[in-house]
Amino acid sequence: MARRNIVIVFLAVAILFFCFCSISICNAASSIFNPISIEHRSAALELFTTTDGSFSSLEEAYEALRTFQILGVEKKAEISPVACPLVVETLTSPSSNPENLFNALRVQQILKCGVDAACLEGVASKLQAVLNDASSLLDFYHSIGSLVLIKNEVSESKVLLEDADSTFHSIKALSQSDGRWRYGYSGAESSTYAAGLALEALAGVVSLASSELDESMIVTVKNDIRKLFDSLEKYDDGSLYFDEKIVDAAEHQNALSTTSSVVRGITAFSAVTPGEIDIPGDKILGLAKFFLGIEVPGTAKDLFNQIDSLACLENNRVSIPLILSLPATVLSLSRKDPLKVQVKTVLGSDAPPVTVKLVQAYKSSAKETPVLENQELKFDPKSSVHHLDLLPLGIDIGDYIFVFRVLLQDPDQKQIYATGGQTHIPVYVTGFIKVDSAEIAVLDNDLGSIETKKELDLSKENILSLSANHLQKLRLSFQLTSPLGHLFKPHQVFLKLRHVTEVEHIFVVGSSGKQFELILDFLGLVEKFYYLSGRKIHL
Repeated sequence: MARRNIVIVFLAVAILFFCFCSISICNAASSIFNPISIEHRSAALELFTTTDGSFSSLEEAYEALRTFQILGVEKKAEISPVACPLVVETLTSPSSNPENLFNALRVQQILKCGVDAACLEGVASKLQAVLNDASSLLDFYHSIGSLVLIKNEVSESKVLLEDADSTFHSIKALSQSDGRWRYGYSGAESSTYAAGLALEALAGVVSLASSELDESMIVTVKNDIRKLFDSLEKYDDGSLYFDEKIVDAAEHQNALSTTSSVVRGITAFSAVTPGEIDIPGDKILGLAKFFLGIEVPGTAKDLFNQIDSLACLENNRVSIPLILSLPATVLSLSRKDPLKVQVKTVLGSDAPPVTVKLVQAYKSSAKETPVLENQELKFDPKSSVHHLDLLPLGIDIGDYIFVFRVLLQDPDQKQIYATGGQTHIPVYVTGFIKVDSAEIAVLDNDLGSIETKKELDLSKENILSLSANHLQKLRLSFQLTSPLGHLFKPHQVFLKLRHVTEVEHIFVVGSSGKQFELILDFLGLVEKFYYLSGRKIHL
């Protein structure tokens, strides 16, 4: 019978490539929270753009300035020449309404446009008159907010509220039993977004009061805040948020703007009132996770709401959230990558002294069987990174869930910072897979009788010459081992054959016990590659 000689070149690269794919494909689906980063600064520069040097409104100008201010982006010199004349024009115009004045004063506070005290006193007098006849929450919000902004630039006697108790009661009359508020006294639906505005307005009344307010009124509002937190909604990743329920509002507020409104309200109210507001630190941390989980918003309004809210949480008197994050969640055993953990505030500042513990680590497919428990990470003060060397601990290739806990080293700081409970983060451990016990054989019949067998050294390219006829079969077998020497079984292994004529075909390699094995009959290869006797096939 005629023999067809085949020269076979075995290349290990194709096998390794397909093995790694099965380990790392899931990384994008995980929920990991990271503090504000350079990406947010880039987004701010991209989203807050001007037309001929000006923004579309003073409200947009303020939101841009405030966002730049928090992120440390210096843009005041560029914005002032156009924005300041508009501020002066608005503050001196007799037709400006409270909302216009409020936005102009917010821009003035940041840019310092040189508005004289006499002008501001005139605005304050106008706003005092508006308060006397206020009939809606927005009238109170804009007028009181404006007076608070003026307070720092003129004599206090010009802006203080002589009858602050009455103003406080007028706003409180809009509250509802569930912690939400109405925009008006008649026929208005309850609103969570309005609750945030009301709390800001009440905080302003407290700071503008010429004498101390009735303590019982403060306590009542704190109870309203606790009721409002009963309506918090939750995502599976632990983030918490407020959602607007009303459907007939003139402008529907999404979850981001609604949550932002409440956060501004509670942080403003807690800043000016004595005592504590009884809100668990875990809930404040959940709100922080909601804002950070958005990552980088796609609109200027959403970016402002995110950044401004996080700044409020960064400096609040209720509880300052600390965020545990991993610079990398894909670690290579071959590179001896250590596990690195950072603990920061939401805006990326260093946390107070903390201890980070790896409570346990387990494979995603075997949650009941931890592979690591109770490991304390070492802290490097130069890089502000907590780290742990995984290689000596026997962690092998695979996808894991690492469970962390952050502990404050100073017990007194537990009243200041919120660390939450356990933090679950998916971690993917990779490495170079070694191909062992590789051999190629020519089988004589269906029973598997071996006519020719040769070993393969897959640490380098192999060129082997085998003789076979078209009725015989080719068997390739090998084992895969991890960097720690354990047998490795990926989800699938593929083998690509390429004929010298550049015709290619991909085969799925099956497993049998500890071995991976592929058997090909040469008659089938003739049909797939149309090869000629003595020509090369690349594996």
